[in-house]
Amino acid sequence: MATGTGTIAFLGLGHMGLPMAKNLVAAGHAVKAFDVVPAALEAAATAGIPTVDSANEAVADASVVLTMFPGGQQLLDAYRGVDGPGLLAVVRPDTLFLDCSTINVDDAREAARLAVEAGHRSVDAPVSGGVVGAEAGTLTFMIGALPEDLESVRPLLEIMGGKLVHCGDHGAGQAAKVCNNMILGVSMIAASEAFVLGEKLGLTHQALYDVVSTASGQCWAVTTNCPVPGPVPTSPANRDYQPGFAGALMAKDLGLALKAIESTGVAAELGPMAAAMYERFRDEGGAGRDFSGIITDIRDRSNGAH
Repeated sequence: MATGTGTIAFLGLGHMGLPMAKNLVAAGHAVKAFDVVPAALEAAATAGIPTVDSANEAVADASVVLTMFPGGQQLLDAYRGVDGPGLLAVVRPDTLFLDCSTINVDDAREAARLAVEAGHRSVDAPVSGGVVGAEAGTLTFMIGALPEDLESVRPLLEIMGGKLVHCGDHGAGQAAKVCNNMILGVSMIAASEAFVLGEKLGLTHQALYDVVSTASGQCWAVTTNCPVPGPVPTSPANRDYQPGFAGALMAKDLGLALKAIESTGVAAELGPMAAAMYERFRDEGGAGRDFSGIITDIRDRSNGAH
C-alpha cells in the first residue's frame, strides 16, 4: 500500500480523469472522488474508485486536491465558490492543489495565486498522451510549480505518468502544453494538405509517407498519427478517424494558444489560422472525430464540395 501522501481528493472523472484515478487507487492510495456528472460518478464507482456526494466532502480531509476540469472558469469557480464556500475555504491548511486540466495560462496563474494567498500550495500539471496514456499510466506531465511542491506530488505523478517535465513556476506547465499543441495542430494541417496535394499529383499515400517519414518533413503527425489509412496501421485514419485526440479538444487547445498569442503580442500567423480551421472542423461535424480527420475537410474543399 502507498503511504505518506494522505487522502487524495480527485475531482473530474471524465475520459482522462477516471483512468488516472483508477491508477492511483490501484497503487494503494486513499482516494475520494467526485464529478458533477452523475454518469461519470457512477462509472467511477463501477471501476472501484471510492466516490462521495460533493466536491467539498471529497476535499475536507485531503492532503492533495487533484482537479481535471474542462476549462479554467470551472477551476476558478471551484476554488472561489459560487453558491457557497469554495474548495480553498474548506480544505485543511497547507493543502496541495494539483491541477491537471488544460486551461488558459492566465487562469492557471490566477488559480495558483488564489491557492497560495489562501495558505495552500499549487502545481499545474497538464498532460499529454490521451486516454490510452491515462489508462496505461504513461502520460507526460508538463509541470509548473515550486521545486519543493513538485517533489511532494512526484510519487503521484509517477504513478499516472511516464515522463515528468518541470517547465518552471506556476503556469509554466500550461504554457508548455499550449505551445506543444499549437505545433501539433499546425503540423497536422500541413501533413494533411501535403497528402491531399500528393493525391492530386498522382502520388500514392505509401510513396509519400516513405519519403516524408525519413526526410526533412518527418513529424509526429505523419509517423505516428498519419492522416491517411495504410502507412501507419495504428493511426486513427484506419478506424474512420475515431479518436484518439478529438477535434473538439484540438479546437479548444488552439483557442487557448490564440488567447496566449493575443495576450503576449506574438506576431503569429499559422497558430491563429490553425485555430480557425479546427474551429470550423469542430462545428461542421469533426468535434467527435480524431483531429487528423481534418484531412477530409481539406479534401472536400479541394474537390469543390464546400
